[in-house]
Amino acid sequence: MDVIVIGGGIVGVATAYQLRAAGHRVCVVERHATVAQGATYGHGGIVLPTPLDAWFGPTFMDARRGARSGVVYRPGLNSSARRFARQLSRLQAPEAFREQWLRLRPLVELSREVIASIAGGFHLDFEQRAGLLHVVRDPREWEQAQSAFDLLREFEMHHHVLSAAECAELEHSVPAEPSFAGGALFEHEYTANCPLFTKLVKQVLDEQGDVQFLFGRAVDAIRLEGHRAAVELAPAEGQRESKREVDVMSCDAIVVAAGAGSIALLERFGLSLPLHAVRMLALTAPIAYEECAPHLTVVDSARRVSMTRMNQRIRVAGAAVLQSERELAKPLAEPLAEAGSALLAQATHDWIPGAAKISAAHAWEGVRLLSPDGLPCVGGTAHPRLFANFGHGPAGWGLACGSAKVVADLISGAAPLVPPETLAALRVERFAN
Repeated sequence: MDVIVIGGGIVGVATAYQLRAAGHRVCVVERHATVAQGATYGHGGIVLPTPLDAWFGPTFMDARRGARSGVVYRPGLNSSARRFARQLSRLQAPEAFREQWLRLRPLVELSREVIASIAGGFHLDFEQRAGLLHVVRDPREWEQAQSAFDLLREFEMHHHVLSAAECAELEHSVPAEPSFAGGALFEHEYTANCPLFTKLVKQVLDEQGDVQFLFGRAVDAIRLEGHRAAVELAPAEGQRESKREVDVMSCDAIVVAAGAGSIALLERFGLSLPLHAVRMLALTAPIAYEECAPHLTVVDSARRVSMTRMNQRIRVAGAAVLQSERELAKPLAEPLAEAGSALLAQATHDWIPGAAKISAAHAWEGVRLLSPDGLPCVGGTAHPRLFANFGHGPAGWGLACGSAKVVADLISGAAPLVPPETLAALRVERFAN
């Protein structure tokens, strides 16, 4: 089959890889000049989420906590962002958290197998670094995290719960003073360079053939007919729209993997989805003092800020800016950008002081699409030639590799390697129920 994948981030490139492996001919359409230029570019590095990496903790998204919540919260009264925040709050109860993880876990494990197969099969080096150390400052936050620890024990996920002294002894960059509640070590989980992995997979596809990349072109609309599908391309840069014919590419199937841009494409089909785009911020700073640099990835668990060493730099990522859809269409206001950068800098100062030269940091901001139930949109739609693969959120870029395998199996007519209840929980139509 001829398949068009809309989006050249980690999700789109991983989808193209799986489709090509299944024997399909693929064209990836990307509005930027190359792959991994959108939300993929600024990812914090955590490859696969544990329950402690889940987006919806009991303290996260709590506006009353201010900067301690990890969110620069500016939704405005009666806005779509405020409504979305209320929907997220429903997942804070331990039982709702457990049900969410039960649905997500099979996709996590499939993703683990797929990444290992790709990395091992092509001997890819994408700055993998083993070991995640989640740390919690406040005793009350530590108590609230116990529902996640219960899940870790229930599902026999390998981890070690540590005292503050044990955390400081294990990771020399974490100071024992001021005192903190404790932490959890995941020695077999790891971080890696998401944009580098994406570019390496593209290189593999270039060498294998049967995958075309069309850069610098955005998709204006999707056309669906009985036996064929097509996309309408926006004018190329420098091309006057008034003096051109509509560029149309036909295919047998379309995969929408355009991140935050996916919603507008599907809305033109009458498919209205309650997902919300959130700005995410990151700082990439040179190492200030080698003796202070962490050898593990340190995660401020309450604020969901990750601090990862990537060669001679530190990537500090988190600081979600929750805004209305109208505000998201504008450049980020300077006070909000400053507040987000301050949140990231403070986490660095708190947990790995002296490791990063924040004054020389490169600031990044991007938009990631989140769903109100914490699960991505993966699978078919009401139309048999249209497929979805978006809304993975910030919890782990490796989920893209598992969801790509699910989509490729569905397009190929094969049974996906996740249970039916997970597949049903991921489908786009779940929001219509």
